[in-house]
Amino acid sequence: MASSLPTASKLMAALCFAVVGWIMANYYAMNMPDASAAGPIREGAAVIGLFVGWAVMGPSAGKGYVEAAGAGIKTAFVLAVVALFMLALREMLQNSVKMRYEGALDAILDVFQVMAQRSHGLLSLGVFGTILVGGIAAGLLTENAGRRWK
Repeated sequence: MASSLPTASKLMAALCFAVVGWIMANYYAMNMPDASAAGPIREGAAVIGLFVGWAVMGPSAGKGYVEAAGAGIKTAFVLAVVALFMLALREMLQNSVKMRYEGALDAILDVFQVMAQRSHGLLSLGVFGTILVGGIAAGLLTENAGRRWK
């Protein structure tokens, strides 16, 4: 059973995946039609990386380096999906302030439509490489921290 207490592996996972989120958002912003419209996507992805790293990768430490590499890729993928969801939610909130929806259900459905429209940016080599290489590196660093500092 995973401990809910703070550990060195959870802290390392949070820090590593904040960096992975920052790098991933930089590559994603390059693929946006208007890079200046990205807004605070980099900072938001780093903050999401903190929470996702702590909650998803942190408890997975201590099972070996091979499992840590796989858990790192899984965590990086979760980070990408959650960051994409938050980007779509932000866009929906901006549109709702401008009164562009008929009702609440239209706004909620638009979040998933925007996610589908914006997901093509995740298929770039930079984002995909960050998920793989960054996820593996962050997973291995987390496992090392979990073994070194108990």
